Amino acid sequence: MTTARYRPTWDLALDPLVSCKLCLGEFPLEQMTTITQCQCVFCTLCLKQYVELLIKEGLETAISCPDSACPKRGHLLENEIECMVASEVMQRHKKLQFEREVLLDPCLTWCPSSSCQAVCQLKETEVALPQLVQCAVCTLEFCSACKANWHPGQACPPPENNLPITAFLPGETSSFYKSDDDDGPIKRCPKCKVYIERDEGCAQMMCKNCKHAFCWYCLESLDDDFLLIHFDKGPCQNKLGHSRSSVIWHRTQVVGIFAGFGLLLLVASPFLLLATPFILCCKCKCSKGDDDPFPT
Repeated sequence: MTTARYRPTWDLALDPLVSCKLCLGEFPLEQMTTITQCQCVFCTLCLKQYVELLIKEGLETAISCPDSACPKRGHLLENEIECMVASEVMQRHKKLQFEREVLLDPCLTWCPSSSCQAVCQLKETEVALPQLVQCAVCTLEFCSACKANWHPGQACPPPENNLPITAFLPGETSSFYKSDDDDGPIKRCPKCKVYIERDEGCAQMMCKNCKHAFCWYCLESLDDDFLLIHFDKGPCQNKLGHSRSSVIWHRTQVVGIFAGFGLLLLVASPFLLLATPFILCCKCKCSKGDDDPFPT
């Protein structure tokens, strides 16, 4: 990765300007950064903001080249990222990488206790069967498949009855209890079971791992609820976390978008019907001209 070094102004004026594909600005080569894997060039400021945004949002653990048409599909190396972002941002990036590795490793799993969340080792088996796992940190015994308390000789409960809230805390005895606090800071995605921490914002959550939208309080799916009607009734009524006016504005925008597309289709449909014969006629003429062996 190239880094900027100070050079005299008169020397920089002789250098050709390079265009950045992100901001479309032109800069001297000293202000550009080249990605090692694919040799794509961007201005250092744009690339830095791009990397920081992906790490902050947790969208990617392997940060790819910002150019969607990159022929080599390159990725930024760890030392390139480290030279570009602050130390606390880099620590978050490494944490996200580790969490992703644990999620993809079939021999590793997280302890379901929200007060522990240590990484537990599973026994290697040819068939993925539920097995007893004991956390080496908090000594919690749980099932490797459903993450509930170990249930020897019993089948795992169905997903809808599975305990999605990770508020398993050790009591005074060897048993564990589940907290009834619906507003706990840490829960698990009801679809992929990845841990999610909510520190602020509204109750409409989206899992960064599987992109599943759900209600933070009852964990009901919101994938098809574009108007957020779920928060108008039931136990989650008025718990969205936004004012009534902002909710109405959101719904107006959603309805306006669908109405706009419908109106556009309605206006364009007569023109499409009128143009269809001309298009078919031109296509027939072109086919006839291609079939004529002796064009005039």
